[in-house]
Amino acid sequence: MKRRMSKEENSNYIEMHADLGVENKGFDQEGEDGSKPAEGEGETASVQLSAFEAADGLSELDYTQIKPYAGMPKEVLLQYSTQACYRLPREILFWFTVLCTLVLVAVTATIIALSPQCLSWWQSSPVYQIYPRSFQDSDQDGVGDLKGIQNRLDHFVYLNVKAVWISPFYKSPMKDFGYDVEDFREIDPIFGTMEDFDNLLSSIHDRGLKLIIDFIPNHTSDKHVWFQRSRNGTEKYKDYYIWKDCESVNGTVTKPPNNWVSVFGNSAWQFDAVRGQCYLHQFLKEQPDLNFRNADVLKEMTDVIRFWLEKGVDGLRMDAVKFILEAEHLRDEPQVNPEQNPENITSHSELYHDYTDSQVGLHVILQGWRQVMDEYSTEPGRYRFMVTESYDYEKIGRTMMYYGTSFVQEANFPFNFYLLDLPESLSGRACYDLVKLWMSNMPKGYWPNWVVGNHDNPRIASAVSRKYVNVINMLLLTLPGTPTSYYGEEIGMENIAVSEDQIQDPFGKFDPSENRDPFRSPMQWDSSPNAGFSEANKTWLPVHPEYQTCNVMMQRNDSSSPLALYRTLTALRESELPLHRGWVCLVWSDADIFAYVRELDGLSTAFLIVLNLGNGSTTDLTGVVPELPREASVRVSTLSGSMKTVSLAAIKTETGEGLVLEYHTREPIHEVSRFRENCFVSEKACYFSALGILYKNC
Repeated sequence: MKRRMSKEENSNYIEMHADLGVENKGFDQEGEDGSKPAEGEGETASVQLSAFEAADGLSELDYTQIKPYAGMPKEVLLQYSTQACYRLPREILFWFTVLCTLVLVAVTATIIALSPQCLSWWQSSPVYQIYPRSFQDSDQDGVGDLKGIQNRLDHFVYLNVKAVWISPFYKSPMKDFGYDVEDFREIDPIFGTMEDFDNLLSSIHDRGLKLIIDFIPNHTSDKHVWFQRSRNGTEKYKDYYIWKDCESVNGTVTKPPNNWVSVFGNSAWQFDAVRGQCYLHQFLKEQPDLNFRNADVLKEMTDVIRFWLEKGVDGLRMDAVKFILEAEHLRDEPQVNPEQNPENITSHSELYHDYTDSQVGLHVILQGWRQVMDEYSTEPGRYRFMVTESYDYEKIGRTMMYYGTSFVQEANFPFNFYLLDLPESLSGRACYDLVKLWMSNMPKGYWPNWVVGNHDNPRIASAVSRKYVNVINMLLLTLPGTPTSYYGEEIGMENIAVSEDQIQDPFGKFDPSENRDPFRSPMQWDSSPNAGFSEANKTWLPVHPEYQTCNVMMQRNDSSSPLALYRTLTALRESELPLHRGWVCLVWSDADIFAYVRELDGLSTAFLIVLNLGNGSTTDLTGVVPELPREASVRVSTLSGSMKTVSLAAIKTETGEGLVLEYHTREPIHEVSRFRENCFVSEKACYFSALGILYKNC
């Protein structure tokens, strides 16, 4: 039977073990003379609690007289760590840390789940269209080029514009200024080389900008190698184009396959003596239509898309997409005027184009191209943008089909050309109608866009008047969605006069009244000869005679210029949430005024935009919209010297004046029942003021 030690024996036992403990060499010290201390001196004792104590019936509680000390062995540390005064705070701290971690993870996951998708680059910035022949000439030949564009990239940075669209620069005989492509993988020498393009693209990306280029799928040039092989009967290429038998005399078609008419006028069929057949061309006879019902053609054009995406371009504008397919049966198209003599039909507008545009299968092709672009959109920040060009006039439903469906995406948006009709009946009511036409027909949740000028339409300053330039730019930059600006509109450039013998435009040569050259004059940079566009003796089109009073350099030094206003509006659009992703509510229109509100759920700051597109007037909006406050502050005005605050019961505006008014409210207009049909939102989000974040599902 084992005997329990007495306290005296226990004390002696501990002292003995202290002497036999583990020696900690790290605490050995030398004396001042470098000698080692005597054995046992200066050593830190360590207590060993072994199975020997347990064998004698000892417990850890018998050693409570030992106090914690620096360098204690784990056995002593564990002896004290199990005591409640040490264990309880440690466990509380541990579980508190676990709880905080779980809460943080849950909050982070919730924020991510509820956060709306960030706007992509093509949504957050205006798109600036460059007509390359007219932007900047770098080699003194009188024609703009790629190096010239590269030399002017700082202009876009100055404008707060981050997306640049360049019209065609492919190798081309230039029968339609680049829209007749001879080689989709080459740069036309007039614009430079592929090295010039690579340098331009690199410089664009270095500045944080994005590049959109034209893709022209419907047709090629008749100089393209595919067409040359097709007309010669090379087996693979025989059906790359649409060939049909026809009757001709001395190369002139006397009996075409049907009554189809080209966009530029006259028969859409041209006889080719080499092949002995007619080929279809919906534009110039030098632009034969590709046959997209041939799988090889579709693959060839898809490979062209891949070529430019691999180059690094950020987006493609799909040109004239509604003409890609034609009806296989080749029936005559119905006449607009059934009484008209069929032999006298020479204009594209004299037929209903039931068989030559928007055919079944078109959207399948476009959806396939969208999928290809998605393959190149996987890298962060490298989303590839796709926009389609198709003006369907009163058939707006056809245009909306280019958005795709909720299951299959197509274009990010089709170009909205309806505001191009605004000059025909300029008024507040007309503007209201055109804006609502798009917003009410656009599929819910999709992204709108706006175009007020391009290379095929008169400039704003000439189509209406210079006094409306600022107010129309304000309209463009404060509506929801992506605005597209044509080069020179930021300074209010006007059309030039082009005599009949100076016409370069092929459409104008067919019909001088339809000449598009006046809208394509050289960019006006400064007051030097040729407006700083070129050092050549002669430019490809004349420079506007008043360039010395309307140019970029002059307006950069004028705080009240159209350029200064444009820059202010792009910065405001970028910085204010309601302006780039909030609701738009169309609250008022009459013969003179168009007014709308931009607001965001959860954000008290809202903007009222008042545009005068008619005569000077005074408007009381509080009577129409009592939810508005009595006063609002003027954030931006198209006129210098405007008041700092405006009474919304008496908003006085002059002809061509525009106001961006800021106010604060807790009563959003889009929640008022009588305005619900006039309120629209894309990429809906709400603002949580406590955290300063956006969230969805609100």
